[in-house]
Amino acid sequence: MRVSSFFISTLKEAPAEAELASHKLMLRAGLIKRLGSGLYTWMPLGLRVLRKVENIVREEMDKSGAVEILMPAVQPAELWQESGRWDVFGPQMLKIKDRHQRDFCFGPTHEEVITDIARREIKSYRQLPLTFYQIQTKFRDEIRPRFGVMRAREFVMKDGYSFHAGIESLEKTYRTMYDTYCRIFTRLGLRFRAVTADTGAIGGSGSHEFHVLADSGEDAIVFCPDSDYAANIEMAESLQSIQARSVADGVMRKVETAGARTCQEVAAVLDTPVEQTIKTLAVIANGQMYLLLLRGDHHLNELKTRKIPFLADFRLANEAEILAETNCLPGYIGPVGLNLPLIADPVVAVMGNFVCGANEEGYHLANVNFDRDVKQPDHIIDIRNVVAGDLSPDGRGKLEICRGIEVGHIFQLRTKYSEAMKAGYLDESGQTQPMEMGCYGIGVSRIVAAAIEQDHDERGIIFPAAMAPFQIAIIPIGMRKNAQVRTEAEKLYTAIVAAGIGVLLDDRDERPGVMFADMELIGIPHRVVIGERGLKEGNVEYQGRREERSQAVPLQAVIDFVRMRVCGD
Repeated sequence: MRVSSFFISTLKEAPAEAELASHKLMLRAGLIKRLGSGLYTWMPLGLRVLRKVENIVREEMDKSGAVEILMPAVQPAELWQESGRWDVFGPQMLKIKDRHQRDFCFGPTHEEVITDIARREIKSYRQLPLTFYQIQTKFRDEIRPRFGVMRAREFVMKDGYSFHAGIESLEKTYRTMYDTYCRIFTRLGLRFRAVTADTGAIGGSGSHEFHVLADSGEDAIVFCPDSDYAANIEMAESLQSIQARSVADGVMRKVETAGARTCQEVAAVLDTPVEQTIKTLAVIANGQMYLLLLRGDHHLNELKTRKIPFLADFRLANEAEILAETNCLPGYIGPVGLNLPLIADPVVAVMGNFVCGANEEGYHLANVNFDRDVKQPDHIIDIRNVVAGDLSPDGRGKLEICRGIEVGHIFQLRTKYSEAMKAGYLDESGQTQPMEMGCYGIGVSRIVAAAIEQDHDERGIIFPAAMAPFQIAIIPIGMRKNAQVRTEAEKLYTAIVAAGIGVLLDDRDERPGVMFADMELIGIPHRVVIGERGLKEGNVEYQGRREERSQAVPLQAVIDFVRMRVCGD
């Protein structure tokens, strides 16, 4: 491709609304153009990258045995009402009416549509298992679209769905999809981790998320470097170290802590480690107040807490409710002397001589111990987020935490939708059974932004070779003024095209600095510069996008050199 017959529209500065590096660089490089809030046009350069991602996803999905289809983006309300999600999916769903005032939505996902197809087309166990997928535009009305295509309202997604005559078949396909996703992200050249995750609004049982590792990621990823254990922060667990409770040291005493409400502030006032403090959270569930006890430096994990049956619908108590039960303001409450159910994290359960609220404004209690000063917890349950240094639950090392950007998610839906929508099949004995289902999503457009977040520098994007819009750029210096430069540039361009390598010839009448800056900004992995000075010595200059310096390559050897470098990536 020649720049003169293509379209490149780069910017020196990113628009003020761009926050993340990927958003800034995609706008500056001309990959996308903003149309409205959360709405972007994919420009020619960006579309080439997007299509490369799509192609790899499609190739690997086809290899897995999945069959591609394309479902309507606009879906009738009746299907969502049948599944029970029309009213519960939330304001993210864009609801619309046609000219007959019938309700529709612009599909945020396609579980209902594919289940409707399955119940119409699949009758017997002999037709199962089946896996369908599509690559299609979705719309979710984000309350605050931001970060460019990372959290856009309209986006490209690969969503797949499988149907089975039993859980064993579902688990086999789930494993196949897990392996397929690993191949996809490996081929794309991304550093990623697959982590155990919650099923969320989609529903079902088993679930894994796939995260591109990046410091700017919104999600905290917990992993053990010495094993395969990985989970998102909401699902992560740790192995509880076996330790005896500290022996009571001195009597419990009340200490003044005026103005200190948080555990960190209290620890500073008392000159004691924050790890020796306990935070008490008052929550309400089913009209009952409970006290949740956490170590001062730990944070409540709401997902774990909601999995406790009697706390499934808990909420934090407000100030009025806390005053009514404890006669004390929040920030000074503690478990001593209160006749309320206590739920303690296992770390708290073995603590001794700890500091907690005194249930009196401006005061805390020190040297507090269970049994002696406060009753034993009614329940000891893991309710906290893990922290770096905790023991991995598989016992094979210590946990570490990094940041990640979710780009894929797979679910074992089981019969959530097939039962609600009566999607059944006849088994071997002629009995009707609900189909087991799996769901497999990849954020295709989000991958482009995630790749940029993972790899960029002050000069611009550094695309993995598999995703780059072109593999190599040819930059002729003074092409229109020097016949030899023009001839050698055309010769090299023709040879690279013939070799099947994606090449961009910058045939603009621009200064060298402008051409260099554009190619680096765009993220093309390889660059060959042809200039009069180099040609006099029989050389051209080569530089990889990650390299700081260029190197001279003999003109006669440049084709083989380029082929080796590009194909070796």
